[in-house]
Amino acid sequence: MDKREYSRKLFERALSSIPGGVNSPVRAFGAVEGTPPFIVRGEGPYIYDADENRYIDYVMSWGPLILGHAHPAVVEAVERAARCGTSFGAPTEAEVVLAETVKEAFPSIDKLRLVNSGTEAGMSALRLARGYTGRDKVIKFEGGYHGHADGLLVKAGSGAATFGTPSSPGVPADYARHTLTAPYNDLDAVRDVAKAHSDDMAAIIVEPVAGNMGVVPPESGFLEGLRELCDSIGAVLIFDEVITGFRIARGGAQEKFDIRADLTCLGKILGGGLPLGAYGGRAEIMDKIAPTGPVYQAGTLSGNPVAVAAGAATLKNIDTTGFYEALDQKAEKLARSLVDAANEAKVDVTINRVGSMMTLFFCPPPVRNYSEAASSDIEQFKQWFHAMLEQGIYLAPSPYEAAFLSALHNEEHIDITIDAARKALDNAKKTLIERNAVT
Repeated sequence: MDKREYSRKLFERALSSIPGGVNSPVRAFGAVEGTPPFIVRGEGPYIYDADENRYIDYVMSWGPLILGHAHPAVVEAVERAARCGTSFGAPTEAEVVLAETVKEAFPSIDKLRLVNSGTEAGMSALRLARGYTGRDKVIKFEGGYHGHADGLLVKAGSGAATFGTPSSPGVPADYARHTLTAPYNDLDAVRDVAKAHSDDMAAIIVEPVAGNMGVVPPESGFLEGLRELCDSIGAVLIFDEVITGFRIARGGAQEKFDIRADLTCLGKILGGGLPLGAYGGRAEIMDKIAPTGPVYQAGTLSGNPVAVAAGAATLKNIDTTGFYEALDQKAEKLARSLVDAANEAKVDVTINRVGSMMTLFFCPPPVRNYSEAASSDIEQFKQWFHAMLEQGIYLAPSPYEAAFLSALHNEEHIDITIDAARKALDNAKKTLIERNAVT
């Protein structure tokens, strides 16, 4: 019997109305092949598909659901806000309270602007950095993703000083040339790029812990070096903490690594599962944004009261003593047990973890940048992914994404996951053996 028969029918229907059958590309299972389950509900650490199959979820809506699915406090806050009205296009007290909460968690933020997504936050932060400095060029890192704004959809160059070229049709090459690329964790390469264009360098934008080439932590001195470099050339340092903000610590990577950015982009957990983002930073920079300054940015639904309510409820419920320590302990056990299971199966893996986010790469260590992440064995990952899915473990359908734990994943869920992983790693090993036999 087909365990996901109705999901397959839904996908076939979707293909006739939605490009690729999905509203975000990775959901189509393009990297792993097959048909995605269509989800109908979530509860705690679980999701249920249209055929009522239950999965332990490690995607968690790609990170926002640090409290798990349908947390009662978040649901109640959303319902209460919706009963008062879903949108006003006018200021509300709740926006002010949420902004104050963010400022308390991130001392580098004097002022912030709420938007609707991480893409908007990244796009707006770069526009602001350019407007503030009067310069055009920015540096991003190979494998770093900051949303699908034109200036950030740039393919990584082959050398540290290579101008970016568009990685998507529809992005003008003349616009993309202002985005330069460098390898993540290679401070010397960044310095070479920046110094070659120091008179026109507006900003360096970085995921302080990379989360879109798989989880790749910063090496010692890397973030500090970026801070010093920006200070020396008068550029704006932008931390894209859409993933790491409120995830690896309440104050994100800036708290964990004791470093301050000039501008910070937030999203995901900030909205508690609803569309919400923000960018903020030093007052002298933020005051360049309209209406106090000339740099324009606006949004009809920015600061939407329902999303703000979900975010505020989430931030309140994670602000408890020992919250992050408990989450870290569970994640550490899962990562350590996965390594043990891989060693037992004699499968080469690297597990990178920072706090409650991690990635299993099918390659020997280390994985310190995009080129090393790209060496992960795709065929082994496919076998691993589908074997885990068939056992009720839902992982990101891409070898270059993170797995996320929530507060409601417990010891039992981790033990079940490890048992499934042992079988899945055996399948991955068989794939490697069969492929080697053919070649």
